[in-house]
Amino acid sequence: MVSMTVKEVLEATGGRLLSGDESVVLKNISIDSRKMEGEDLFVPFVGERADAHDFIGKAFDNGAAASLSMREDVEIGKGPVILIKDTMTALQDLGRWYRKNRLDFPIVGITGSVGKTSTREMVFTALSSGKNVFSTKGNFNGQIGVPLTLSQMSPEDEAAVLEMGMSLPGEMARISNVACVDYAVMTNIGISHIENLGSQQNICAEKLHIIDGMKDGGVLILNGDDPILAEVKTDRNIRIVFYGSGPGCKYQVQNIRTENNRAVFDAFIEGKIYTVALKVPGIHNVMNAMAALAVSAEMGIDIRGAVDALEQFEGFSRRLEIIEDRGITIIDDAYNASPDSMKAALQVLDSMSAGGRKIAVLADMLELGEKAPEYHFDVGVYAVDKRIDTFVMIGDLSWWIGRAIDQYSDVPTKYFRTNAEAAEWLKGYINEDDMILFKGSNSMKLKEVIDAVREREA
Repeated sequence: MVSMTVKEVLEATGGRLLSGDESVVLKNISIDSRKMEGEDLFVPFVGERADAHDFIGKAFDNGAAASLSMREDVEIGKGPVILIKDTMTALQDLGRWYRKNRLDFPIVGITGSVGKTSTREMVFTALSSGKNVFSTKGNFNGQIGVPLTLSQMSPEDEAAVLEMGMSLPGEMARISNVACVDYAVMTNIGISHIENLGSQQNICAEKLHIIDGMKDGGVLILNGDDPILAEVKTDRNIRIVFYGSGPGCKYQVQNIRTENNRAVFDAFIEGKIYTVALKVPGIHNVMNAMAALAVSAEMGIDIRGAVDALEQFEGFSRRLEIIEDRGITIIDDAYNASPDSMKAALQVLDSMSAGGRKIAVLADMLELGEKAPEYHFDVGVYAVDKRIDTFVMIGDLSWWIGRAIDQYSDVPTKYFRTNAEAAEWLKGYINEDDMILFKGSNSMKLKEVIDAVREREA
């Protein structure tokens, strides 16, 4: 963060100085009283278990230079304390002020139901071939994460890529008005968070608020192969462009195929065709890469350089991460799951070559509302024609996946209530040259099963 004074914090938040000197300089923002990088502004939140206002004194002891507070009855005397009405609002006001007054470069916002993180990293990779680019670290993509991420940027950056997530009505509008993106990418509209939003149309409407903070002349980049996004219109003075396989897409993907267990495709961009051979598996990653090339073209990046960079992208932990372990191949895609991403993972397993059997270990997909059994059953229907030798279900909801497979095919299925039971069975079942996919919601803790399998006796 570029130096920001307490006086400027007061200006940004509309707060009142309870104690201390308004000329004090701040260089970082922290929401953890135990972790300070130096010259930090401490932002205390009230949680379910603790009120961080009780640790303002400790924050100063650990290196904070100033603190926000919603309470007047807090420890003062160790540094400036700024009284504000609401911690969340104040943090977002700080992010908005910092974006407006310190960051004079284009920001790309990425949203969608599936593939946000992969697309974010691919956009970052492609743009980095021609610019000094800042990217969201970790999963900081919400109402707290976006302003914190903005505060880590500096004028030395030439562009930035933000992942922007939401699960409740109103969230995207708030973070959009903090980030004020110049380019917005929407990858797809699935059914993640449908429990809170009711329908895919409502999900689309909420995600479309990503343009709320966009200035006139901004660019909205949409997956034209998504039937809901293909119909998006806006009365804002912004430009909508599509990427995808259809004739209406400005940035077209053609001739998608799999070579050596990797996705390969042709990208038709500005009158030229570029063949792209990705290192990461999965046909769905073709569209993520195409989004990255669309952003690159819109920002004036040399496409040949962007393609070369994307061809070196190797993915990241727990998202279709391929692990070779003593004769078997593990595909760890258990960071999270939705029906669309689970189908994509099954398609990846189907498309890959294995010396032995292909085994899919599928755990419950959560936050799908009252139709959760139906969505799981639909995944099972999708799975029946895939070249997979054994399906292993863990959890109550995944039972519906197996029920569809049992109903429409003769492929063997196994059912387990706990990770421990599934791990014990897998350790005795797996043979050399087998390929095993793990996919489920993060809360199902499939890493426990993966770790147990990797600790098996060879």
